[in-house]
Amino acid sequence: MLRSMPAQRTDGSSSRGVRVPAARRRAGEAIAAVLEPGMRVALTTHVNADGDGAGGVAALWHLLTDNRIRAAITNPTPYPDRYRFLLAGSELADKSADAVKHLQRADLVMVLDISDLGRLGHLGPVIQKTGVPVACIDHHASSGTLPAGPRLVDSTACATGELIYDLAQSVGWTLSPAAARGLYVAIMTDTGGFRFSNTTPRALQIAAHLLACGVNPEEMYRHVYASESEGRLRLMGDVLDTLVVEPEHGLAWVTVPAGSLERHGLKPDDLEGVVEFPRSIKGTRLALLFRPLANGRVKVSFRSTGDVDVARMAEGFGGGGHRKAAGASLAGQMSEVQQVVLAAARAALA
Repeated sequence: MLRSMPAQRTDGSSSRGVRVPAARRRAGEAIAAVLEPGMRVALTTHVNADGDGAGGVAALWHLLTDNRIRAAITNPTPYPDRYRFLLAGSELADKSADAVKHLQRADLVMVLDISDLGRLGHLGPVIQKTGVPVACIDHHASSGTLPAGPRLVDSTACATGELIYDLAQSVGWTLSPAAARGLYVAIMTDTGGFRFSNTTPRALQIAAHLLACGVNPEEMYRHVYASESEGRLRLMGDVLDTLVVEPEHGLAWVTVPAGSLERHGLKPDDLEGVVEFPRSIKGTRLALLFRPLANGRVKVSFRSTGDVDVARMAEGFGGGGHRKAAGASLAGQMSEVQQVVLAAARAALA
């Protein structure tokens, strides 16, 4: 097992951090048991990585590299520009452009923030054929379809970043400032800037420890929330022009106009957070965002407030996620998909 002793901070205080629950500690130790110095590890997350996925792979890359493991980030889609600052000085960590080659050479694959092969795009079949163990760290409520390997999965965690933190704590890995920044971004974004209901006391305790490890919260805010491009602001204007509100149902939705991403020179990850605008409308219990995909399908993002379980709703369309944040991809024309999904949404709200 790859293990190191907890470090002591230069100010004399302990850097042991937040206590890890017993089940998570055992799971973390099981993952560490398959790690050896010098081995090749491929890190990957779902297509169009969000802050939790991007922050998670960046943090874990730093943790593994600091412990003499040859890690590579091998995402199915390009690493998001919004979070590329997490790789500053370590740009060669991202091997997503040659992901297949690195996956085929790996001794271990680690999948973060998703348990299903289908969410790994063209890399799903590649991972299935590698024949090496596939470790998974995820906080979604899903039984998963990944090949066998150690698991650190807990849907009560606020973010996958919380579970990566627990892995590091379980085996005594020192959290460098670079690793701490990745974990902070993962937790901050998945809790909506510590505003959503998954902002637990433990999440804030971990965030406090990450600040003690060298994270500058103003810098993280500036990079993630205050570095918008003109194109993204104009895109939000296009999307908000499509806003429809049904106050009698507590339902609101927006649609990404066809071609708008390309027109503004943007990528799908630039849509992160847009669905929060309809959710913020007073009286809204369920918000939806519809986006056309290039393969003739429509991506639907579900967000809720109160007691509406959108994970169950998304599962009915072959998707999944959390109780208050989920997604699905449906075949069909935009108008057809909207008709089906909105009917289900109204029924659920009733």
